[in-house]
Amino acid sequence: MQISIGLGKEGAEERLEKRGVSRRDFLKFCSTVAVAMGMGPAFAPRLAKALTSPARPAAIYLHNAECTGCTEALLRSSKPYLDELILDTISLDYQETIMAAAGEAAEDALHQAMKNPNGYVCIVEGSIPTAMDGLYGTIGGRTMYAINKEVLPGAKAVISYGTCACFGGIPSAAPNPSGCKGVNDCFADLGVKAVNVPGCPPNPLNLIGTIAAVLAGMKLELDSLNRPKLFFGHTVHELCERLPHFEAGEFAPSFDSEEARKGWCLYKLGCKGPMTYNNCPKALFNDVNWPVAAGHPCIGCSEPNFWDKMTPFFEN
Repeated sequence: MQISIGLGKEGAEERLEKRGVSRRDFLKFCSTVAVAMGMGPAFAPRLAKALTSPARPAAIYLHNAECTGCTEALLRSSKPYLDELILDTISLDYQETIMAAAGEAAEDALHQAMKNPNGYVCIVEGSIPTAMDGLYGTIGGRTMYAINKEVLPGAKAVISYGTCACFGGIPSAAPNPSGCKGVNDCFADLGVKAVNVPGCPPNPLNLIGTIAAVLAGMKLELDSLNRPKLFFGHTVHELCERLPHFEAGEFAPSFDSEEARKGWCLYKLGCKGPMTYNNCPKALFNDVNWPVAAGHPCIGCSEPNFWDKMTPFFEN
């Protein structure tokens, strides 16, 4: 059984070609990522080189207390699809949701990845249960807390993907009987300083851009919550296409109103865009849409404790 994903004798570009992804298509995707990072298309070749380097580290993807929605969003990313890009460029050696291996073979895959001569990057999805010695979350007889404690300190970089991993998210909402916490809250005393890519779910472009930046050796400028300013440097409100209506004092009175259909501001219906940092209006999901453009107010899902602090999500 082949446990690791994305490995092979041929290079990443050859594997992409076999899947029908030309170098031109790959560079076009890298340009999309570069633009999302605010770097411009000229940065695309550097990203492509980082993603296809034979000396790139392994990638370990850990799941904790979450709904797997972040992985689902990632699996549905396009231009090109995830399996044609991430699985065939980075060396994804461990990901519980999509890997074929199970049981001891899966455990072997994890420990082999940790021994990769080029090191490893760890992506974490989900919050860490800490109550009752972590027994609210176990995998293969080991607590999620223990698994993360073993893996994270040795990683070249740790990326918390999704609000649960970043700040505790919905599992940590009051009264939080399982004692769920974000990665940095749990393991800062072990020297872990994860880069936070929050959202419920986040836009996959923000994760891919963060991975590419790490592999390219870029120095990421982080905000006070360890979020890359490349993606979380502005509020949703500042970037929103409904902003001119806000500035004109034009607010939709209800969701089914003619004003709402015309694109008037949803602030008085509960939109949390002014206090939420994210690039949702610019990095559309699959280049198609984002919640406010679809008529739903921002719920502040990339902010700490959003489930407790941002509710009620709707106003009458």
